[in-house]
Amino acid sequence: MNNNSNSIAQQDKLNNGAFSRFLATVEWLGNLLPHPVTLFAMLAVFIVVLSGILGFFEISVADPRPLDAKGRAPDGMIEVVSLMNAEGLQRIVTSLVTNFTGFAPLGTVLVALLGVAVAEHSGLLATAMRSIVLNASKRGVTFAIVFAGIVSNTAAELGYVVLIPLAAMIFHSLGRHPLAGLAAAFAGVSAGYSANLLMGTVDPLLSGITEAAAHMIDPDYVVGPEVNWYFMFISTFVIAIMGTFVTEKIVEPRLGKFDPKNASVELEPQLMQPPTAKEKYALKMAGLAFAIVCGILALTVVPENGILRDPETGKVAGSPFLKGIVAFIFITFAIPGFVYGKIVGTMNNDRDVIAAMAKSMNTLGLYITLVFFAAQFVAFFKWTNLGTVLAVKGAATLQALGLNGPEVFVIFILMCGLVNLSLGSASAQWAVTAPIFVPMLMLIGFAPEVIQAAYRVGDSVTNVIAPMMSYFGLILAMAARYQKDLGMGTLIAMMLPYSLIFIVGWTILFYIWVFVFNMPVGPGAATYYQP
Repeated sequence: MNNNSNSIAQQDKLNNGAFSRFLATVEWLGNLLPHPVTLFAMLAVFIVVLSGILGFFEISVADPRPLDAKGRAPDGMIEVVSLMNAEGLQRIVTSLVTNFTGFAPLGTVLVALLGVAVAEHSGLLATAMRSIVLNASKRGVTFAIVFAGIVSNTAAELGYVVLIPLAAMIFHSLGRHPLAGLAAAFAGVSAGYSANLLMGTVDPLLSGITEAAAHMIDPDYVVGPEVNWYFMFISTFVIAIMGTFVTEKIVEPRLGKFDPKNASVELEPQLMQPPTAKEKYALKMAGLAFAIVCGILALTVVPENGILRDPETGKVAGSPFLKGIVAFIFITFAIPGFVYGKIVGTMNNDRDVIAAMAKSMNTLGLYITLVFFAAQFVAFFKWTNLGTVLAVKGAATLQALGLNGPEVFVIFILMCGLVNLSLGSASAQWAVTAPIFVPMLMLIGFAPEVIQAAYRVGDSVTNVIAPMMSYFGLILAMAARYQKDLGMGTLIAMMLPYSLIFIVGWTILFYIWVFVFNMPVGPGAATYYQP
């Protein structure tokens, strides 16, 4: 049996030679791209130059919005506005700071991360993940690892840094191939990136970009962080099931039996330490604190006269509760995190809490730098009307081709997955593509909330085979511990089945959820755009 499994693995390596060369070409092409910060700076300059050229030729399109729509020109035309003139230069230099400080994702991500930082640095999130995995039966360990990987996305880097190496150790301790455990965790953390039971920092980040793009068509449109929560909640279980299937039926059999001689380091027998009695007690108290906080918040929205319901309509949709959801993300992570830390001794006072928050802020230097240039690009793109003009032209093309129904999302998801191979950052990719595709798909009748949900599917599924993904090198180094001759092609070949199964299964789930069951993708989220 072992020889058969090993021969399958060797045959796979031979068969994947051409595929590995293809991915090496993708990596080479991706390396030709400049740093994301430089890329956004170049794109901002390009927009200015392009607006000058198109403005000189007076490029315009007919405005498809109703006659009384806000922002519609009296002549019913949308013209490209040039920034290559005195007025454009004045607008650029006077708005440079406000473009940055007013960029929607910036503040929301920073606030949400402050709360997550308390839960992470207190040890709450790491202990919770250990409990999920180690309390599962041997048969359910794979599901538990994929599931924990998906849930870990709430805390950004935690899954990559903690869970993935932990999963390899768990499989090794159970006599299973450690690379299969690594693959299962990597699939949950990265290919299932957008799915989650709770909202995390990615939700306000993406919704802010989506809202800015929607304003090209409807200046009053609001996209809250919660608009994809229903779909992402159910996706968590579907992705966990698919990840378990791929691991146990495809990846692990092809890897065969693990031979410690192939490892690049001397491996000690792995015995995973379960949470201590104090950690278990702290986890229970943190859970109680979380339940109390949720109960108090429920009192503000569940009753018909709840103080955080919409004061005019009395509904939850559009209410102060949903508009302030980032503040509640902060609270629901920070309070249980401090309770846990106080009990186990990792957080004793306010100084420890502040230190945890500051430590997380210290890691955001690159993100803040990127946001500065991304904000300029988004602002310039909006001022020039290039996004709106391109959207109108694109919508007309889709309609001419007969692609104005739900099937357009299949193409959209595949395209997002392809772009993700060379531009791995979810926010960076969406900042570039949202100003084009959100208005375009709005013009053929789909709401921004649904468009964003579809984007999140495509953006997630190819993370595990994208050499440009920021943590890909880290995962490669982790995998090389267990197979000394492991190369990038081997890792990508191992992860490719996850991408293929996830993109098919998740796209089908999206179509059934939205267009067959007619379910909203989130609280108060529309499926179709009504001007």
